[in-house]
Amino acid sequence: MTELGSQAVLLLFAAGYVCIAFEHKLGINKAATAVGMAAVLWAMLLVGTDNPDHTLEVLTEHLAETSQVIFFLLGAMTLVEVIDAHGAFRVVTDRISVRSRRGLLVAVGLLTFFMSSVLDNLTTTIVMVSLLRRMIPDHEERLLFGSLVVIAANAGGAWTPIGDVTTTMLWIGGQITTIGVMKSLFIPSMLCLAGSLAIIALPLKGDRPPEPEHGHPSATLQRGARRVLTLGLMAFLMVPVLKSAFHLPPYLGICIGLSLMWVLTDILHRHDEEAGHVRVPHALSRVDVSSAFFFLGILLAVGALQTAGQLTKMAHGLASITTSKPIVAGVLGAASAVIDNVPLVAAIMRMYPLTQFGPDDPFWSLVAYCAGTGGSMLIIGSAAGVALMGMEKITFGWYVRRAAPAATVGYLLGLVSAALMH
Repeated sequence: MTELGSQAVLLLFAAGYVCIAFEHKLGINKAATAVGMAAVLWAMLLVGTDNPDHTLEVLTEHLAETSQVIFFLLGAMTLVEVIDAHGAFRVVTDRISVRSRRGLLVAVGLLTFFMSSVLDNLTTTIVMVSLLRRMIPDHEERLLFGSLVVIAANAGGAWTPIGDVTTTMLWIGGQITTIGVMKSLFIPSMLCLAGSLAIIALPLKGDRPPEPEHGHPSATLQRGARRVLTLGLMAFLMVPVLKSAFHLPPYLGICIGLSLMWVLTDILHRHDEEAGHVRVPHALSRVDVSSAFFFLGILLAVGALQTAGQLTKMAHGLASITTSKPIVAGVLGAASAVIDNVPLVAAIMRMYPLTQFGPDDPFWSLVAYCAGTGGSMLIIGSAAGVALMGMEKITFGWYVRRAAPAATVGYLLGLVSAALMH
């Protein structure tokens, strides 16, 4: 492709990204923009090349890599929907009985942190905010707790390969291993939570008031809820074990777990004609398919940038400015507070090949941490933050004033600790 054509690819990608960033202002779903942008970018590459057959082969390779992430996410989201439909999350959340405000904040933060390490941060945030609505009647105080939930969910998802989409991408791509990322990022992620928690806890004093009689009850426990929760958690935990022991791709591991859940729920409710809403087919209808199309479009679009040679130019430009791994990763994390971290990580993965930074290189651990936790610095920087904004009508300005400083301190504390460890 000519230099002019390569520049045109970059400009179209930038224009598409602006549309994605201002999705709510424009009223156009980001998935529609992403898949359209990907299709047009690859069409431009095919038209502008002298060897379309080779370009098609490259596109097929990118599609194979992207599909692994998509199918893993679809399986994971379906499992979570089944667990939630059974009201099984209540088994965990109803055990919180702390009366002190600060004690409750610590309990909520730790529970969110460890739940998010197994589940995705979006689902964890929805579950925890639903719990807070029942436990904390004061809206302003609930926003503080909700802000901590966002920070804890993002921090908890960063240190395991299945806790965050970007970490999953690095894991599937071979940049990190299960044991490697857990050893490298548990302490930085915990320090990120601890730093933010300490600041948010300062204005909280005394005990929380009794729960209101007419609050927001948790979902009703369905038949076999505890068995569904146990199998669901085992299915998620089984994925990294199967990958480490038998080299089984994560999307196949999650398919095994989904199959077992499907069999269990069919057996549990085979004589109940009114239990269709808790079975896997209904859960599949509730899965956010538009998110899957968004990931498909954005990852293929980034692949088009790589094929056009733009990511290599960016890598060389960044390398000419600094070679410090913490600085490069830190800039990535700061950018992820404004820009979706999925395409950012996809770009970084293609800018720095495994021949330059091998599996479990400290650089990839820093990227995983920064991309996972940097989005907490702004309410729009992560799926967890957007969920909180929608559920509690929190404003952008309130979060900047009351939560962003705590999130930034936690982010920097974890980044410094990660850099010193390596």
